[in-house]
Amino acid sequence: MANSHLEDNKRIAKNTIMLYIRMLFGMLVSFYTSRVVLNTLGVEDFGIQNVVGGFVSMFSLISMSLSSSVQRFLTFELGKGNFESLKKVFSTSVLIHIVLAIIVVILSESLGVWFVNHKLVIPESRLYAANWVFQASILSFVFGLLSVPYNALIVAHERMSAFAYIGVLEILLKLVIVLFVAYSPFEFDKLIVYSLLLMSVGLLMRFVYVSYCRRNFSESKVELTFDKSYWKDISAFSVWNAIGCTALLLKNQGVDILLNMFFGPVVNAARGIAGTVNGAVASFSGNFMTALNPQITKSYAAEDRDYTLSLVERGSRFSFFIMFMLALPIFLEVDFVLTFWLKEYPEHTANFVRLILVLSLCDIISNTLITLQAATGKIRNYQLAVGVLLLMNFPLSYIGLKIGLQPEIVLIVAIFVSLSCLMLRLLFLRHMASLSIRRFFRNVCLRILLVVVLSLLLPMIVHQNMEYGFLRFVVVGTISVLSSGMVILWVGCTEGEREYINKQVNNQIERLKK
Repeated sequence: MANSHLEDNKRIAKNTIMLYIRMLFGMLVSFYTSRVVLNTLGVEDFGIQNVVGGFVSMFSLISMSLSSSVQRFLTFELGKGNFESLKKVFSTSVLIHIVLAIIVVILSESLGVWFVNHKLVIPESRLYAANWVFQASILSFVFGLLSVPYNALIVAHERMSAFAYIGVLEILLKLVIVLFVAYSPFEFDKLIVYSLLLMSVGLLMRFVYVSYCRRNFSESKVELTFDKSYWKDISAFSVWNAIGCTALLLKNQGVDILLNMFFGPVVNAARGIAGTVNGAVASFSGNFMTALNPQITKSYAAEDRDYTLSLVERGSRFSFFIMFMLALPIFLEVDFVLTFWLKEYPEHTANFVRLILVLSLCDIISNTLITLQAATGKIRNYQLAVGVLLLMNFPLSYIGLKIGLQPEIVLIVAIFVSLSCLMLRLLFLRHMASLSIRRFFRNVCLRILLVVVLSLLLPMIVHQNMEYGFLRFVVVGTISVLSSGMVILWVGCTEGEREYINKQVNNQIERLKK
């Protein structure tokens, strides 16, 4: 069993490295393209793209709930080694996605078109372009929805190298689109063309994922069979998951619409920029979770409870630490980062960046808990309780904006709700998966709190006592990474983890010497 766990840990490390290669490339391209897109489209069109595309993303509650459901069932069957069941699960999931894609198109072309044209705050002169963005976003979403079972199959098999290479291809294509729109000598409406070209990339990536799966996984051949039990199980799991997904969408895209209605597209642009910064930072820990999640589900399916719970605790801590090391210098030097990156940016952007980083750090502690909850398959009561609590983001944000508070209130509300949900998840998992709340607080929450407090001391002192500029950014950034790295090693890690890290570092040094 120990050797098996060692191999699993090596696989997690290898898969994480592959995903980081993809992520680093994507982050560099994303920061460059975000600046070019903002300058090319202008603040107003950038805000329109963000809010209209975000409205279409509200339909992704279907995609999100199904994606996590399909991922769970595929990984669970792989963990049990049941190939015939695996084939049935995959075929059933593809057919369900086709049905739902049709439903999404019908809803979008009726309710969605009415909302964009009559409720969103969009200048009259740009309403025509906004409708083109909306239609392109619908098709992009449908292509993504139909790709969900194939993406889930790749992750379930832990083929992260393929996932990384395909991701790099998608990033390159989007870079070409941005360069074309920004520097093309032709006259055209840049917002419309940009949206249509992004849609085309979505269609191409759909064919790439399908082709890879059909070439490498025999179970990816869709059979037009109706297995009532699998339709029922996957659909029921997805319906209960949809409660949580709906809450997340109202927290993100729903709140974007509220900001648009109260403040207009400029504030949407500020939140969109903040989201880009957060996405780049969060992707570091997100890649670690993508590699870790299948192992949590498989070890639970194999009834290896001790190893499962150790993965959950370790995953929560290290995903937080990875993001915190990168978020800390950006949090302190956000004004310099935004000025260096964009030169000019909308009001509220700096505050949005700081708050959304704090929110992501709060959310990330729960990621492995969510994976463990899904692995149990017992999600009805859990989703009802946690979903209702998450839904409070929307009404509380609306009340805050209605009484005249600044737009930052929506993220302050989200941070409070996120911490409340963490507590509720622990209470449920104590009964669902025999998770010890006291042990989780001792091994995860207490270590995280100590790391945050101790890591902040030295960078804050330097930040307060140096003049604003490039030199302060370099010094604060360097001290932040070194300070947090040392504190994480000596306070955030257990003795066994510290020994393992030191051993790996020494091995790499010996390899370099040879």
